Amino acid sequence: MSWLLWSLLSAFMAACTALLAKKGVAHVEPNLATAIRTSVVVVMAWAVALSFGRPHEVRTLDWRTWAFLSASGIATGLSWLCYFRALTLGPVSKVAPMDKLSVVFVLLLAAPLLGERLTTGKVVGGLLLTAGAVVLAVF
Repeated sequence: MSWLLWSLLSAFMAACTALLAKKGVAHVEPNLATAIRTSVVVVMAWAVALSFGRPHEVRTLDWRTWAFLSASGIATGLSWLCYFRALTLGPVSKVAPMDKLSVVFVLLLAAPLLGERLTTGKVVGGLLLTAGAVVLAVF
């Protein structure tokens, strides 16, 4: 499958995640909800990696790979903690669009951190995404 199909599946699963998480945090403290969700993700991720991946490669990873993947895991955990807190405080129809502003942050940070070009199309798309998220969250 192409990156586009995987991306669309990811977006659909993220939508399911938001809806299910909103229902899930209704009667539980958000940090506990995040811990439960994360535990399920850990088990599922290892099951998939062991079943379909190449788990033996873990022994060959260098320290930089470990550092970046670990930092990414920390950022993911912090993102989820913030997301679940936001879901307990606001409607999912407003929280989810604001969460998607991560795309705008990626566009802004990919240029200086990864050397990706910030094109006119990316700037316009980022502005449109920002406008759309704000409209969905405010109105």
